[in-house]
Amino acid sequence: MVIFRALGPFEAISDGETLDLGGQRQQAVLARLLVAGGRAVPVSALIDELWPGEPPAQALSTIQGYVSRLRRALEPGRAPREEAGILVSAPPGYALRAGVEDVDSWHFEHLVKSDHDGPAATLERMETALGLWRGPALAGFQELMWAQAEAMRLDELRLLAVERRADAALRLGRTGALIPDLEAHASAHPLREEAWRLLALALYRAGRQGDALGALRRAREALRDELGLDLGPTLQRLEQDILAQAGHLDAPEAGAPASGASPGARVAPDTPRGTEPARAGTRALRVLIADDQALVRTGLKVILDSEPGLDLVGEAENGEQAIALVRDARPDVVLMDIQMPRLDGLAAARRILAAEAPPKVIMMTTFGTDENLYAALRAGVSGFVLKTSAPEQLIAAVRAAVAGDALLDPAVTTHLISAFAGRRDPSAPEGLSDADVDLIKLVARGFTNRQIAMTLDVPEGEVAGDVTALLRALGLVDRAQLVVLAYERGLVSPGTPGA
Repeated sequence: MVIFRALGPFEAISDGETLDLGGQRQQAVLARLLVAGGRAVPVSALIDELWPGEPPAQALSTIQGYVSRLRRALEPGRAPREEAGILVSAPPGYALRAGVEDVDSWHFEHLVKSDHDGPAATLERMETALGLWRGPALAGFQELMWAQAEAMRLDELRLLAVERRADAALRLGRTGALIPDLEAHASAHPLREEAWRLLALALYRAGRQGDALGALRRAREALRDELGLDLGPTLQRLEQDILAQAGHLDAPEAGAPASGASPGARVAPDTPRGTEPARAGTRALRVLIADDQALVRTGLKVILDSEPGLDLVGEAENGEQAIALVRDARPDVVLMDIQMPRLDGLAAARRILAAEAPPKVIMMTTFGTDENLYAALRAGVSGFVLKTSAPEQLIAAVRAAVAGDALLDPAVTTHLISAFAGRRDPSAPEGLSDADVDLIKLVARGFTNRQIAMTLDVPEGEVAGDVTALLRALGLVDRAQLVVLAYERGLVSPGTPGA
């Protein structure tokens, strides 16, 4: 039995003894093969990752030497000319052949994503999975890009396991002991609405109705401060149910079957997130990714797969592919990189948005200072996110775009509005009433339809209709263009409260 540890300290154990895997570079080769999950890793990729930019003249023979020493460590009893059974040659490189339970990161992922037979089985599997976690994944290789992407992916799975464990425990009626851990989880990840749902429900079942409402209030403040959004529908329903003391929120009686999730739960019972059906009467949002970096696409796939109600319908490596896939797959949202080969993201977005009934387009950028940001907003994109943003912010951007709101990362917004800082003479477009101008200002300050309705004391549906009519009257495609117009005309300016 060989156990490869990638969660926490990287090492290998055979028959209870730690193996000597050699130096850091030999370990990096094995870690890279481990991350590949049994797939072949080309020798050229190993060379590029170990010696980026300037590989030594004998790089190929050095890699071969590393592999030879690793094989001896992993299979010490193998005869000199006997074919390797664990670290095998797989042209054009090497692959790691091991059982799922022999590699803790593989075993961890399998446990988190597996189907389960009820809350008790779910709880047991999540406890087992989290028991494999001993610290940051691949902590010794964080300077390597592939390790950063894999560590982020595994950490997202860890957060999912924490929430699935808590959900199962709540459905089994185990409440009190959960609260401290859920408090820490929600505080550390304030944009995860599932964390706040679980905490509020646990507090309510512990007889702490005021604290449950307080938790939802903190969730609302975090979402507004970071993203300019209100609570999602699930948390809004939970808040209303707590105020009404709805009976379905009560803990299950001892011995009662706990096969169903509480109403308002985001994850269907015992269904891995990313595979559960959409709520009755709704359909999953179709998302397309366009980015020339394979690692970025992989990370985005993990994020989308872990979120209920989102379906990945295609991947494109350049702008031309993105245009063709939009035509064939008919997505609701396109996550588009700005800098891509053959046809850049801005040009592709313009062509996509010029078509009939186009999808929403969200641009992804690295630094938030790209010179094309303003041009992209003028073209009608629905928002910007940084590639370094938290997964919760990316999900929020997708849902905000589909809902008709624009979500701009704060770093992007700061850069954009600085271009309008010197404007002094407000000039609203002709033909607009004072009420229209007030509405434009509120939209430009990042208010959602619900926040505008509360501010103006009118029904939320009326606000949505007014925004749609305003866009039509001005010949604009999206809410984001309304923000640009407000800054161009000087109706709002940097430093305006709420702007």
